[in-house]
Order: sequence, then structure tokens, then C-alpha cells
Amino acid sequence: MTEHKRHRSGFVNIIGNPNVGKSTLMNALVGEKLSIVTAKAQTTRHRIMGIVNGEDYQIVYSDTPGILKPNYRLQQNMLNFVDTAIGDADVILYVTDVVEKSDKHAEYVEKLQKIDCPVILVINKIDISNQEQVMELMAWWKEQLPKARIFPASAQEKFNLENIFDAITTALPVAPPWYDKDVFTDKNLRFFASEIIREKIFLNYSQEIPYSCEVSVEEFKEGEERYDISAVIYVMRDTQKGIIIGKGGSSLKKVGTQARIDMEDFFQKKVFLRLFVKVDPDWRENKKELKRFGYEY
Repeated sequence: MTEHKRHRSGFVNIIGNPNVGKSTLMNALVGEKLSIVTAKAQTTRHRIMGIVNGEDYQIVYSDTPGILKPNYRLQQNMLNFVDTAIGDADVILYVTDVVEKSDKHAEYVEKLQKIDCPVILVINKIDISNQEQVMELMAWWKEQLPKARIFPASAQEKFNLENIFDAITTALPVAPPWYDKDVFTDKNLRFFASEIIREKIFLNYSQEIPYSCEVSVEEFKEGEERYDISAVIYVMRDTQKGIIIGKGGSSLKKVGTQARIDMEDFFQKKVFLRLFVKVDPDWRENKKELKRFGYEY
């Protein structure tokens, strides 16, 4: 028993509006590329856990989708992940930045004013601001959330992350670890394969295409020498299928090559990747399909 008296452990849930850098911050704090990071909003669709272990602590980070007004069932389910994250956190890491309007989604700030667990507020992207603006923002947030600890930071430049890390470990409850100490995420390899492909879709296509796509890994064979992976990219319309494939299959080939290189780096194994494209007009609204893709519980 005495061994656990000093051991701190708990769930640190990262919430905030789209595009403030939540995924970049979590990836930097975990030291692994677990969450999709692109310049487009709403790239994170799931709650993704990253686990950081030390001798006397275990931090279970949870990156959540950005807070948004839902337009379809998928987005409603994404918002449910955020609400759950507020309810089951030991520590809330609320991420804002120097660009967004401070009162955006004020109802979530009101929720944070009422909760009992410690709140650590990170004002991200200070590398694109100036000291005066940052000081003003810190004062504004101190008024909104007087009990929160506030840190200016740059997740991109890894500035002030050590102080945030220390604040998190101090705020954790004294408890034994929740997971084995050699585990770094609750997600399986299939999940990361599909997220890597999805990231390449966000990077290579514009407008509504990435938001209309979902990726399903249909086959994942773990061999001695390499992983054999087959995945389907689901789109909502035939025209989108044509855009994803590109002239003579060039666009799909580019996505496949980029994804394979990233997978080999992530899995530390050779990868043979096959990509297919199918039309599923209703996947964002269909309860059964959303369940298959991991958005309904």
C-alpha cells in the first residue's frame, strides 16, 4: 500500500474549440504522434488516449474533437465525446489560443466554472502573438476561470510544456496506475493505420472531401517481415470517388505512398498497403455505419 501513496495517476482530458492545437499539444506531451494534426478544423473525430508513464505517475491523456455546433449525426457523436470527457476527467486541460474569440462556445466555459476537478488552461500559439496581447488574454481568462492555473504556451515550438507537465502531475490524484506501465495508448494498430490514411486525405484534398470521407481497415495481417494492410476509403458521392482516385489513379497512389511511409515509421515495420474507394452516401447519419466506424457506443 505504501508504494501507491506517492504514486499519482488519472485522466487528463483535453478540450477546446477546433483548430486551437489540442492534438499538437497532446502529441508533444505524450511524445508520440497519436492524433491527426493538420491545418483544417475538426480533424480529430475520436477520443484518443495517450498514456505517459513515470516511476511515480501515470498520465492518461485524452484528446477530444473540437467543440462545434453539430450539423449531422457524426458531429453530434463527436460532441458527445467532449461532454463525456468533461464528466470523467481528473484534470481538465482546456486549450485556447491567441487567435480565437475568447467567448466562442461560452456554454463550455460556464461548465468549467462549475466543475470540481482542477482546470489547467493553456493559451496556445503565443509564438504568433506579442507579450501585451498574451498578458491581456491571461487576465481575461483569470476573470472567467479564477480557480484555473493558466499557462501561455506554444505546442508547435514546445515552449512552456515542462511547466504544464509539472502542473498536471501535481494536480493528479494519488492512485495506482490505471494501465500497464508499458502501454502508451488504448487504441490498436488498425486504428492508427486508418488515422494515418485519414490524415493524408486531409493533407491532399480540399473543400468538403476530407469531411465526407471515412477510412475502414478491412484487413491487418501481422507477419514476421511486414504488415499487410487493406483499407477502404468511404465517400458520399461518385464525384468524390473520382476526385479521391484522381486521373489514372494518381491521387490515390500518392495518398497510399505517403500513408505507407508514415506507417512504416510508426510501426517500425515494412508495410504493404492496398487502398480501395467505395461510395456510402449515408455514413455520416447512419447509426449502424457510425457504430462500425467507432462513433456510436
